[in-house]
Amino acid sequence: MTTESSGSRGQSSRAREDVAATARRLAAEGLLIGTAGNVSARVDDGRIAVTGTGVVLADCRAEDVTVVGATGEHVDGRLAPTSELGLHLGIYSGTQAGAVVHTHAPFSTAVSCVTGMDALPVLHYQQLLLGGEIRVAPYATFGTPELADLVVDGLRDRQAVLMANHGSVTVGSSLDKALDNALLLEWLAALHVRASGVGTPRPLTEAQQHDAVVQAITLEYGTTKESPQ
Repeated sequence: MTTESSGSRGQSSRAREDVAATARRLAAEGLLIGTAGNVSARVDDGRIAVTGTGVVLADCRAEDVTVVGATGEHVDGRLAPTSELGLHLGIYSGTQAGAVVHTHAPFSTAVSCVTGMDALPVLHYQQLLLGGEIRVAPYATFGTPELADLVVDGLRDRQAVLMANHGSVTVGSSLDKALDNALLLEWLAALHVRASGVGTPRPLTEAQQHDAVVQAITLEYGTTKESPQ
């Protein structure tokens, strides 16, 4: 076990509170059930606050969140970290993510279970916020280095990835952003499932996606602006 300075303890304490609050929000939104899922955030000093193993995430509190070092060594917390710690560590090592959310959200997981579904196509321009089509990482047993490697590869230039026959992972610069991305991914997966029930989904073309990106930049889409006087 390593020790923390008073400054590090303060950062870790805030991160543990925020991770717990994010876990409860995800459960309230229906993206987490029971102990199925995990949440983490990178602390400024490089340590990671991550949900503990066996925690009912709807009831998660700061004391249920464990702090580990960048290579997984225990720093603080009464619980062992989630069995998917390797997945979180791999993402932080291989990306610039500030937070990671892993869920077994119903529609996202359903899409990940479809034969031949190698990626969630772009049916709606909102998906471009996640980077474009969402890859489905090949199946690997949970908690293994193989799964972590496949997820990191699937996250290249993306904010989300689906894991075949398992669930989803979203990342973000902050917990709020990673949570927003998880909610958006689930909405997009539900859109795909519902569209498929009506007929054959019609993805946006590359040109249409490009035009949507240009328009979003031009209009500063999604940002609050003062009304012109």
